[in-house]
Amino acid sequence: MSSKPRAKPSPRIRDGKLKRRARKTKAATSPAVYAPIESLAVLPAHSDNGFQRIFLLSPANAAGRRASYVVRESAEFALARRLREEGASLGEIFSFISGLYFRGKLAYAKAFARPPQDVPGVLVITACGGLMEPHTIMTRETLLGISSGPVHHNQPSFRAPLERDAQSLAARIPPNCEIILLGSVATPKYIDPLLSIWGERLMFPVEFAGRGDMSRGGLMLRCVRDGLQLKYVPVATAALHGPKPPKLLKMS
Repeated sequence: MSSKPRAKPSPRIRDGKLKRRARKTKAATSPAVYAPIESLAVLPAHSDNGFQRIFLLSPANAAGRRASYVVRESAEFALARRLREEGASLGEIFSFISGLYFRGKLAYAKAFARPPQDVPGVLVITACGGLMEPHTIMTRETLLGISSGPVHHNQPSFRAPLERDAQSLAARIPPNCEIILLGSVATPKYIDPLLSIWGERLMFPVEFAGRGDMSRGGLMLRCVRDGLQLKYVPVATAALHGPKPPKLLKMS
């Protein structure tokens, strides 16, 4: 029985394969450029200049694949069982969902927070629950509840509780307290609701500009290890976009 001749790939498919192959070859042969952490805009851990400091952490993606694993009723790994049976902390859950990025943010914020008395130094932005402390115990039901809507500045279920808690926090802190956002400033989803409340006090690390999530997470873990803080600049006046920086040296 004669077989049919194989159809030739279309020019578009063939060109796409060639381009992907060229990118892989370039990545494999091009020397990587790495930057030691000492070359970044970092400050000693205690160079606070009299300022107090609170960190806001952007949330993990509760609609992603890893989030679906931890809330699955049939899941049998330890964190999923604890979430169903007795609850787990918000910080631990978001660290599992987001991985390196949230783990870096949480470690960095705990290391360098300098809050006023009786005010939490680390707060997590949530999709529908406003600002929450990372040690807050969540059950499966409460986690689903605070993650039930999109994170968008025009979404009332996100914006209303965030503005409520931001205004409450603003009334409890002195003028010399900075609010450091460890999250994206490239879109208005966080900065649009928060700038009108905190103005020039809302800041972010200048080294975040141009970096992806994984690079930011690795950078913050290195800062914790070396006792160095990033340089903070006001969101209202800073350049929120930048060129991609050199890769960091691998952690030893």
